[in-house]
Amino acid sequence: MRRLQADERTCGIEFKIDPAEGHVFPRLSIKVREEVVTLGLGADDFSPDETTGEYLSPVEWRALMDEEDVVLIDARNRYEWELGHFEGAVLPAVESFRELPEWVRVHRPALEGKKILTYCTGGVRCEKFSGFLLREGFEKVFQLDGGIVSYGKDPEVRGEKFSGKCYVFDERIGVEVNRTSGAGIVSRCTHCGCLCDRYRNCAWSRCNAQFFCCESCEEEGLRYCCDMCAEAELVSLAAHGNESD
Repeated sequence: MRRLQADERTCGIEFKIDPAEGHVFPRLSIKVREEVVTLGLGADDFSPDETTGEYLSPVEWRALMDEEDVVLIDARNRYEWELGHFEGAVLPAVESFRELPEWVRVHRPALEGKKILTYCTGGVRCEKFSGFLLREGFEKVFQLDGGIVSYGKDPEVRGEKFSGKCYVFDERIGVEVNRTSGAGIVSRCTHCGCLCDRYRNCAWSRCNAQFFCCESCEEEGLRYCCDMCAEAELVSLAAHGNESD
C-alpha cells in the first residue's frame, strides 16, 4: 500500500481494510481490463469521471433511505442479494449488470420523480450505474460512498437497516455488516427451510451453483442444490462404473 500511495499514478487509492484470520485469498490474481464493470452501452458509453451520482456518507444514507419518495436499488447479483441487503431495497430482475439499462427503461414510470439511491458491495458498480441514471434524465440520483463494506464499518450507523451479511469474493463468502440489535439472517436452507447463511457449492461438478445449506442437511449428505443434480451425478457415477467394468 505504501508503494502505491508513493506512485503518482496510484496515489489516493482508497483501501478497504478488513482484518481476518489466515489468508482469505488463495492466490494473487491481476487482470488488465478496459472496464471493471460494463453496462454494454456501446457508442453511448461514458466515464464515471464525467458523470456519476451524488455521494452519500453512511450517516446521510441512513437518514435519506427512510424518506417516502425514495427508491433503493441494489446493483449487485441475485446471489449477493439473497445473502443480505438493505431493508426495503429493490433487486432488478436481471441476469447481469449489462441488463440494467433495459430494466430502468421498462420501469421508468415507477422511478420518475423519486430520489434514487443505488448501492453495491464497495461502490464500484454504482459509479457507473448512478451515472447512467443521470444520463437517462433522472435528476435525484445518489450512491452509497464506499458501498456496503464502508457502511458496516461506520461507528455511528454500525450497519443499521442492513439485513443479513454482505457477500464478498474471497474465502469468507459473507461478512457481518449490521452490528446493532436489529441484525439477523435473511436466507434459508434450500432443503429444510431453516434460517441459514451458509453458502455451499453444489456437489454436481457440472452445476457447481451456490446454494444455502445448513450443517444438519450437509451432514445428512444433502450436498446438491436440487434433486435433479443429485440424480444426474448418480447417473454419471453409474455410467463411469459400467465403463470401468
